[in-house]
Amino acid sequence: MSRHIPRQRGLLAAALLALAVACSGCSSGSADPGPAPATPAAQGRSGDGAEPAPEGPFWVDPDSSAARQIKIWEAQGRTADAEALRRIADRPTALWAAWDDPRPGIRAAVAGAAKDRRTVLLVAYNIPHRDCGGLSAGGAADVAAYRTWYGMFGEAIGDAKAIVVLEPDAVAHMVDGCTTREHWDERYQLLNEAVDHFKKLPHTKVYLDAGNPAWIPDPNKLVEPLTRAGVARADGFALNVSNFQTDDAVRAYGTKVSQGLGGKHFVVDTSRNGAGPLLDDREQAWCNPPGRALGTPPTASTGFPLVDAYLWIKRPGDSDGTCRGGPAAGAWWPEYALGLARRAKA
Repeated sequence: MSRHIPRQRGLLAAALLALAVACSGCSSGSADPGPAPATPAAQGRSGDGAEPAPEGPFWVDPDSSAARQIKIWEAQGRTADAEALRRIADRPTALWAAWDDPRPGIRAAVAGAAKDRRTVLLVAYNIPHRDCGGLSAGGAADVAAYRTWYGMFGEAIGDAKAIVVLEPDAVAHMVDGCTTREHWDERYQLLNEAVDHFKKLPHTKVYLDAGNPAWIPDPNKLVEPLTRAGVARADGFALNVSNFQTDDAVRAYGTKVSQGLGGKHFVVDTSRNGAGPLLDDREQAWCNPPGRALGTPPTASTGFPLVDAYLWIKRPGDSDGTCRGGPAAGAWWPEYALGLARRAKA
């Protein structure tokens, strides 16, 4: 398995951004379909302004890449494919805010979630030395830039209900040695600061990313790094982000990590783990593996006391990178999305 597990940048279309601010040039440049009018999402809407049901507290982006692709395929007569893709479009997925100024995109998402009385799912992904120069390389230029960035991020959330998954890869890349030791003190400091900053917001929950069972096989190796990163003051940690490990494997692994952290809770990314991980070609099993499927739909009703939620943190259909004929990391790949949807359990 590769040490470098790239992540995708989240994207809201220009039509949705206009709900909150006027912004040009704010997109990440992903190869998304063109914008479509914002319409109510089919999943989890009460229709009468009432509070959402317990099983559906998260906001569904009505103008996601999947929603726009459905319109394109319907116009082309690909009605069966469009219907299958609703398994993605009608469910909540996280917004990856990796822009230099994350405020426009977050404000738009917050506005949509507030209108529907729901919780917005966000990923903070801009730590310096991100992805060790891999397919999702980048991040803030330095400490000062990152402090400015997470300050803008929190400003855009304000008093909205939000879940923030904090810096995918950042802790695990220190555990596996990909992030060199010379950057550790800086990274721990910034993660602590970001946890404290987001926890000052009245209705925001924060989960520090902690990799997955196939990446760091020994869960005990995560306990000290997560502690140093400030997990005690966070709401918990996140597992399986952008990966494919099964629910059972991740719950068992997370329980062991939690035991080392005094009972901390966790959330699980189930966006693409419906068929489990690719067992062949393990060195590239993380990158656009064939034959995968959507996993457990997002819910806060998990049936497991330590698991706060199953979430679609990775946006299903966004590429992991240019492996296996895929587009750049974070770019929308409709045919891969269709495969995930078609193989999902009913």
